[in-house]
Amino acid sequence: MFKRCLIALLFLIPVLGSVIWFNRIDLLLAFVKYQSQKDANIGPNREVVWAQGPSIESSPDAERPPNIILIVADDLGFNDISTFGGGLADGRVQTPSIDQLAAEGAVFTQAYAGNATCAPSRAMIMTGRYQAHTGYEFTPMPSGMAPIVSMVANSLDTGLPTITHPSEEEGTVPFDQMSLPSEEVTIAEILQDNGYQTAHIGKWHLGYTPGSTPNDQGFDESLLLAGGLYLPEDDPNVVNARVEFDPIDRFLWSRLNYGASFNTGTKDRFEPKGYLTDYYTNESIKFIQANRNQPFFLYLAHWGPHTPLQATREDYEAVGDIKPHRLRVYAAMIRAIDRSVGEIMAALEAEGLAENTVVMFTSDNGGAGYIGLEDVNKPFRGWKATMFEGGLRVPMFVKWPANIPAGTKIDAPVAHIDMMPTLSSVASAELPESLEIDGVDLMPLATGESEELGRKTLFWQSSHYRAVRHGDWKLQVSERPNKAWLYNLVDDPTEQNNLAELRKDKYEELMALLVEHRSTSRKPLYPSEVEMPVTIDKSLAQPYQKGDEYIYWPN
Repeated sequence: MFKRCLIALLFLIPVLGSVIWFNRIDLLLAFVKYQSQKDANIGPNREVVWAQGPSIESSPDAERPPNIILIVADDLGFNDISTFGGGLADGRVQTPSIDQLAAEGAVFTQAYAGNATCAPSRAMIMTGRYQAHTGYEFTPMPSGMAPIVSMVANSLDTGLPTITHPSEEEGTVPFDQMSLPSEEVTIAEILQDNGYQTAHIGKWHLGYTPGSTPNDQGFDESLLLAGGLYLPEDDPNVVNARVEFDPIDRFLWSRLNYGASFNTGTKDRFEPKGYLTDYYTNESIKFIQANRNQPFFLYLAHWGPHTPLQATREDYEAVGDIKPHRLRVYAAMIRAIDRSVGEIMAALEAEGLAENTVVMFTSDNGGAGYIGLEDVNKPFRGWKATMFEGGLRVPMFVKWPANIPAGTKIDAPVAHIDMMPTLSSVASAELPESLEIDGVDLMPLATGESEELGRKTLFWQSSHYRAVRHGDWKLQVSERPNKAWLYNLVDDPTEQNNLAELRKDKYEELMALLVEHRSTSRKPLYPSEVEMPVTIDKSLAQPYQKGDEYIYWPN
């Protein structure tokens, strides 16, 4: 009997080993999900009680500084909204509320993200300073994300080069310490010091340890994204779209929960009330109502349309029979963001605040290629995590009926670093003399007081991958692959004709600017953990073929 059992065991061991090996990715992700749910400690929903402002107007309308609302979408592609004549699914999905916001104010037709990924862009929005000067250069990744995503990606038969981990960089910083330094001055701190009630709602991604939380960086109140799911994945009102060919998406479905926190960082988490985009909108309106009689600053940082792709059934049905399924879910998510903008604008009208409220709208970077939707950044090349126009071009609109003429269009190249000094100017708030700001005030352009921006150059960098726009020319340089891309954006706005070899004079001129910019840069606060290959002209749904252009994105 013992001999039979031993023989059976010896037979089963290699079989079991083979089963584990071939299913290692699914088993690993299942363990991540189990551990995440075990550690979640998310309580039931509870009402968010916003501090109530004065019951009567604190000063005459003529003397009261304007309210300020900054709405930032996440991974919104240039063609995801219909403002520029496009829209998802060949224009079948329109965004009338966002279009109206743009039409009633100023549209910056050449607006750029601070970076091609989210956290550095958000830091630049908050501080008006390049990541080269704050050191906040890479998007923080949760512990385990880099190796797990690498393992999943390298197991897929995409044809792409493998994800790598920079071997020369050591001293990786724990995720919870990857923070914007507390000594950096944010727009929230500036406005708070000038009598504004300040609130943050949604994504933060600039640190969660003492000194770096929203409450420590100038926000009186903070309703924080502390989960990542828009609804529980088994909610009867949710429609999910998993992107199996995307290793990031597979990790997020395993790691994320449905949670929020209020003024406690990531501690004391509870379930939101309903679909996340709508929940943030409803709470934003409650904040507006609570502070209607005093100047306020609301930073509404939507999670949408970032993955995981989840929509409400109502929005899914409303956008119609769009294929593939993930595009229909994505379109429904865009519909929710557009509804959010419309409801916020309607709330301002209802409270009598629309005339003297500045509303700015943008996205943290371009649309992501890893969701496998080819037209999100149309007509531009590239995606999130590339410095082609598709990764950097973003909508930027500002509405202020009291001062900005409707239908204003501004063609000068502007960027996220300009938002902090612009909003400071709106509030007539003086910046500290010792503070070195890289951005410029855009209000003179928006109000028609000036036709000149007073700046010709913009910079971007992520480790060895860097870019500069100087006048009408744009240069990108990378070490992996070792290549340069030079374009005249007036003649070639979609970056089709690389002039790096033909226009050596322009290449050398712009390269000198990059060298000078790097000479003023500080060392990143923490090293990049991973370098990911990203195809420039194909989404992740399209198979890589030899000869397709790609870059390695360091993060």
